Amino acid sequence: MGLDVNFKETNVPEYGLPDPLTCIDGTKIDDERLWFEKRRPELLELFEQHMYGKMPGKPEKISFKITSIDKNALKGKATRKEIAIVLENNHLELQMDMLMYLPNVQPKPISTFIGLNFFGNHSIYHDPNISLSKQWMPTKIALGIVKHRATEKSRGVRSSKWPIEFIIDRGYGLSTIYCGDIDPDFDDGFQNGVHPLFYTKRQTKPAADEWGTIGAWAWGLQRAMDYFENDDDIDNRRVIVMGHSRLGKTALWAGANDPRFAIVISNNSGCGGAALYRRKFGETISHINYQFPHWFCEHFKRYNDNEEQLPVDQHMLLSLIAPRPVYVASAEKDLWSDPRGEFLSAKYADLVYKVLGTDGLNTNEMPGIHQPILSTIGYHIREGGHDVLNYDWERYLDFADFHFGITS
Repeated sequence: MGLDVNFKETNVPEYGLPDPLTCIDGTKIDDERLWFEKRRPELLELFEQHMYGKMPGKPEKISFKITSIDKNALKGKATRKEIAIVLENNHLELQMDMLMYLPNVQPKPISTFIGLNFFGNHSIYHDPNISLSKQWMPTKIALGIVKHRATEKSRGVRSSKWPIEFIIDRGYGLSTIYCGDIDPDFDDGFQNGVHPLFYTKRQTKPAADEWGTIGAWAWGLQRAMDYFENDDDIDNRRVIVMGHSRLGKTALWAGANDPRFAIVISNNSGCGGAALYRRKFGETISHINYQFPHWFCEHFKRYNDNEEQLPVDQHMLLSLIAPRPVYVASAEKDLWSDPRGEFLSAKYADLVYKVLGTDGLNTNEMPGIHQPILSTIGYHIREGGHDVLNYDWERYLDFADFHFGITS
């Protein structure tokens, strides 16, 4: 297995990309009807079979309970809710806890961002009244996570990634769920998390074409969307799914599967997210399957050092979101995530967006640093590394305003 890393553009091999507008049987797609009836279902199935794995539908039972509410959060600016989303299937139960902030001065229903977080809901803001997660999480002493459990010291340690007050001041809500509520991020053979709820008799792990952890997280985001459809405070036609890094991969897959997400945002999602595999730049399929064998379906391992045989590439994933707005963000120093590969994915998805009557990506050339593109396919590259910064959130809010027709 080749685990060398290429960070040089001159070492990118010559490659050809599969055409998102040509079906397996050779049919050329040139209108909306054919795209939605023939090519889109075909592409979705290819991604399921070869990469992310098939996800189940809704569980047998899903229930929602508001476990806490503070109508005077953020010094009166917002209402904070905590919601238990309880999922039951095959006599097993799993609970996801969602934290939500909604602006008090904004007329309801409210547009909201939804994103998974890495270290528990309590980590995104310094508020002692947010429930402290009791779930497994990776030990990080510097973040107050000891022996795989959060401590009081972990409160607000990720607040710089989630500028709640800024988002609230712009008139949007923010909702988040700890990804480990859905499936803890380590390889235990899929015995924890949501997967066992859907095993058939004598099944002990997902089949080779069934969901891994990325698929489970995306499925969890869809269940959050189910909640939004049952909360009159939320404008469920204006829900924006956003994710960073591995959770950016997750946001794209959730958005590709579920048209209820009005806007889809990927922040530094790299390999398995927005970046093209065939460039073999930065992180590759071999790297990702070696370090995180639980993220994708078992069939994906066929393409270690064999990217050119994969019947899809990530411009096709972005195409599955069309004609809804999608935003891809890169960082100049985040070469592991292949910024140019992320941009090119957006560029080649433009073909589908144009067929579906949108303006697609309003540029032919990769823009410079801090020159955002806000067409139906949005893109920016900023200075800095693998992170979520205020600059990113400013652009996402601008993008949402633009596509929701909001003017300041």
